[in-house]
Amino acid sequence: MTDIHKEKILVFDFGSQYTQLIARRIRENNVYCEIVPYDISSKKVKKLKPKGIVFSGSPASVYLPKSPVCDRDIFNLDIPILGICYGIQLMVYLMGGGVEGSKKREYGKIKLHVLDDSDLFYGLGNKSKSLTVWMSHGDKVTKIPKKFSIIAKTDNSPIAAIRDKKSRLFGLQFHPEVVHTPKGKDIFNNFIFRICHCSPEWTMKSFIEYSIQNIKKTADDKKVVCALSGGVDSSVVALLTHKAVGKELTCIFVNNGLLRKEEEQQVIETFKRDFDIDIHYVDAKMRFLNRLKNVVDPEKKRKIIGEEFISVFEDEAKKFGKVDFLAQGTLYPDVIESTSHRGPSATIKTHHNVGGLPKKMRFKLIEPLKELFKDEVRCLGKELGIPKHILSRHPFPGPGLAVRILGPVTKERIKILQEADAILIEELKKKNLYDDIWQAFAVLLPIKTVGVMGDERTYENVIGIRAVTSLDGMTADWARIPYDVLNKISNRTINEVKGVNRVVFDISSKPPSTIEWE
Repeated sequence: MTDIHKEKILVFDFGSQYTQLIARRIRENNVYCEIVPYDISSKKVKKLKPKGIVFSGSPASVYLPKSPVCDRDIFNLDIPILGICYGIQLMVYLMGGGVEGSKKREYGKIKLHVLDDSDLFYGLGNKSKSLTVWMSHGDKVTKIPKKFSIIAKTDNSPIAAIRDKKSRLFGLQFHPEVVHTPKGKDIFNNFIFRICHCSPEWTMKSFIEYSIQNIKKTADDKKVVCALSGGVDSSVVALLTHKAVGKELTCIFVNNGLLRKEEEQQVIETFKRDFDIDIHYVDAKMRFLNRLKNVVDPEKKRKIIGEEFISVFEDEAKKFGKVDFLAQGTLYPDVIESTSHRGPSATIKTHHNVGGLPKKMRFKLIEPLKELFKDEVRCLGKELGIPKHILSRHPFPGPGLAVRILGPVTKERIKILQEADAILIEELKKKNLYDDIWQAFAVLLPIKTVGVMGDERTYENVIGIRAVTSLDGMTADWARIPYDVLNKISNRTINEVKGVNRVVFDISSKPPSTIEWE
């Protein structure tokens, strides 16, 4: 079996909002990448045997107390290092150079003048050419350490990129990982292949082979239950696990009452028609609704739903004899965002697949997707032959509509949101906009507003519409839905959904907002 993790690059997380994006850019080159805490020891790094290291950015300043600092012995491991933004400043600061706060911040698209295109900027330019890059910094490098040379500058930053050729240390003041740096992918390509000498072995085809063997070894002919929801993640997990253990797998579909309109029928019909996998259906609507009664805090909702899922699985699994394993669709961002190892950056949310699990449960976990990003899962699903109508589905949160209903979750409020959300998706599909949008959904707000219907004054609910475009969900921009489509969605929602008299449209981007409201 091919070791798809043999050639890896580590990303040290100093708290940047773009850390996951750096990892994605590296994986786009079919090279495995892993995010690690900034204070990982040099001994542990040596044991992991990375072919290269990338220092992420950070909101901190290197010269202030308690700023995140890596193990200085990292520089003595003879491993190529690329420092980005805070990463270049930290490298310079620790190696005897100068970093100062600047009165003039440099933010946005800037022209970069390449002074040496022999390695990191190979094929991208020279003194007579310039590249567009994305800057976002207040501090700046004022003096480079000994043995370093300047390889690029901007009109405002005479030190925009540096290198120590002998030690293979590189620093960039700009962000090559964002789409606003058009040649960023080429810069990563040069670092990965010309400098780190990696081989492109991280492919979905090799991942399938690796995962099937790994699941077989883990399960060891024991019974496995799979938490099937019909979404992309659980569908891929179900098929991948089925290929590994065959009839030892039982897929359990739990109707928690928090699904989209008519979703349970669609999922069961799809799996019966397209896959040779039996589904055990469980109607647990009242169990979840009773547990969520009067619960408003979103984190509590996630915890309760995660715990109740496991409780349902344990109850149902007893019907199939001794079951040892639970297969579920935890993704890499879920693992990262649900733990506190991310250096100074705060935990964003508790994903139900991770944070909602009780400390004691009867199952051992099989999480074959926990190393993958969302877009990688879609590629994996395509490789497995999963139909497009499943793969193209917009992401749906593990806790379902509970975290799209702001405030208490009741049977009546679920019904309102299901109807409103169905209208939104139906209209987007009618106008062929659905596939161009990363994620679109309705949100039921915890307020009521005054309205007029006919000759009567109303005081009813508000529906928020959220739609974003994105490459991988880590950063996102609000979708520019045409006014006539928004008008149709609003009119239909107010006219057809009883209890709604106002519709609003969310025009926030991520960051600073998140995609989901809770």
